[in-house]
Amino acid sequence: MITLTHFNNRSFLLNPFLIEQVESLPDTTITLTNGKKLIVKESPEEVGRIMAAFLKKISLISGLAAEEGVHRCSKAEQ
Repeated sequence: MITLTHFNNRSFLLNPFLIEQVESLPDTTITLTNGKKLIVKESPEEVGRIMAAFLKKISLISGLAAEEGVHRCSKAEQ
C-alpha cells in the first residue's frame, strides 16, 4: 500500500495495483481500474516516485526471501 493525502490533509492508504492512470487536471487526479477517481495533494511526479519506491521495496523483499531460500538449500547440502 502507498500513502497519499486527500485535499483535507487526511492521509490514506491506496493499493497501487488499482491505479490505472495519474493526471494533472490541474489537480492530481488518480483514476482507478474500477473507474473511481481520487484527487490528491501530491503531484503526478510525486505519486510516480512513491509508486516506484513501493515497487522497489516489494522486489527487494521477494528477492531477499528467494536468496535466503537458496542459501538455506546450500547449507543443507553441506
